[in-house]
Amino acid sequence: MSTRTFRITVRGSFDGLTEGQRAELLAAAPAHDMLRAEFTAEGHLTYDIAARPFFTFRFLAQGEKEEDVLDATARAELAAEAWLAERGYGFKQLRSQAQDMSSAPLGKRQRREAARGAA
Repeated sequence: MSTRTFRITVRGSFDGLTEGQRAELLAAAPAHDMLRAEFTAEGHLTYDIAARPFFTFRFLAQGEKEEDVLDATARAELAAEAWLAERGYGFKQLRSQAQDMSSAPLGKRQRREAARGAA
């Protein structure tokens, strides 16, 4: 069986932050900038608390079957909740989306490389 790679995004919004928590998030904002977004096994958090209260965690997971994406998504949501709860950050409207990269359409460059390999 081949290994499948899943990209999972968990989105939500901060809720009921204290001034101290808000200041803490603002101080750590450069490490969580949207321009540095990446998918990682432990999850990468991005937000712009100065502009809006929303956040996104990006997780990278693997599985062998298509159905494994459901378990990976559940684990990603739990990891995001745990990270927020550990720090005492309130949140609401948590939702997730997953993509099985084995079924993602090829981009222009990937199609070109595949065509060269077949020739």
